[in-house]
Amino acid sequence: MRRIGTVVLAGLLTACAGQPSTQLRGTGDLGIVIERAAGSVQIVEHSHNTTLARVEGLGDLSHASVVFSRDARFAYVFGRDGGLTKIDMLTAKIDKRIIQGGNSIGGAISQDGRLIAVGNYEPGGVKVFDADTLELVADIPATTVADGSRGSRVVGMVDAPGQKFLVSLFDTGEIWIADFSKSNTPKITRFTNIGDQPYDSMLTPDGRYYIAGLFGEDGMALLDLWHPEKGVKRILDGYGRGSEKLPVYKMPHLEGWTVAGDHAFVPAIGRHKVLVMDTNTWQQTGSIDTVGQPVFVMARPDARQIWVNFAFPDNQFVQVIDSETHEILATLEPGPGVLHMEFTPRGEHIWISVRDKGEVQVWDTATLKKLHTLPADNPSGIFFSDRAHRIGL
Repeated sequence: MRRIGTVVLAGLLTACAGQPSTQLRGTGDLGIVIERAAGSVQIVEHSHNTTLARVEGLGDLSHASVVFSRDARFAYVFGRDGGLTKIDMLTAKIDKRIIQGGNSIGGAISQDGRLIAVGNYEPGGVKVFDADTLELVADIPATTVADGSRGSRVVGMVDAPGQKFLVSLFDTGEIWIADFSKSNTPKITRFTNIGDQPYDSMLTPDGRYYIAGLFGEDGMALLDLWHPEKGVKRILDGYGRGSEKLPVYKMPHLEGWTVAGDHAFVPAIGRHKVLVMDTNTWQQTGSIDTVGQPVFVMARPDARQIWVNFAFPDNQFVQVIDSETHEILATLEPGPGVLHMEFTPRGEHIWISVRDKGEVQVWDTATLKKLHTLPADNPSGIFFSDRAHRIGL
């Protein structure tokens, strides 16, 4: 009987793998590449740098983001059209899909993997779903804007330790903590007057500090989750004082901020600079001149290098910065329309989406040489499954 059971289990596992392969495989080297114009995604693997399958029918993916289930089998794709799609990466099929809002800007998965939260532009507010079934668990309306016409747009959605979600409210200048640790009816803690137009946010890798960038003024807002009773602190206040901003063609993405050692490296809005902060004091200690306006500022997993891409008209470039000396190590030119980058889990490679060339490139981070090219239809976001085990992603 034991032998029969083993054979049956092996058969079931093989069947679960389904398409695109009948062979057993794990999920630790899988990932999703967003094909924004086509409303599709590629399922890829980074052990051999190949595409495994394409999944279609995901709607508007012009600002799509992805989180993963804790077993890293399922990818949850947040579409700009309010779509929330659960993809089984082993069968390369849509497991479930709902339209939960009119315009959403991102989401997060809870610490225990049970809940999926979505921040919405329209109708505003936060909706929380069961990760298994995508059934609605909680609907949290946003603060109404001053003219009473609608709820505030919600941005900067992250998960945090203690079964919490954090968001920023763009139109009303707030940060919220939604605590689901006691039940599916959350306790909401609101911090008001945190600054003008918080547009995105990051959570430090240890899950302690939530930082919101401010589009309406030069500065950022910091909340210490170990001591929320101390309220929100302003940092980098007036960092561009005395200099004129350039037109902003693409907003920086603060989930691409990076912490390396005792320093944080962040994009300066409307400026050709990466700002450097001491994370002990959260004061600016320097700045690094760059070839364009930074969008993503990302540290290699060992934090030895900082990789930066840029907004139009300089979006053909990527620069590599030494995190210790702050010197530019290289200015690379993958091609026009570099939109996103993703390191492999241990940092030996970085994948770069090059929209206007219709390809994803794989670069060696030691030699700074291009290794592989994968064709893709207007690729944008790249998300690897190791994100399932990292806080704030």
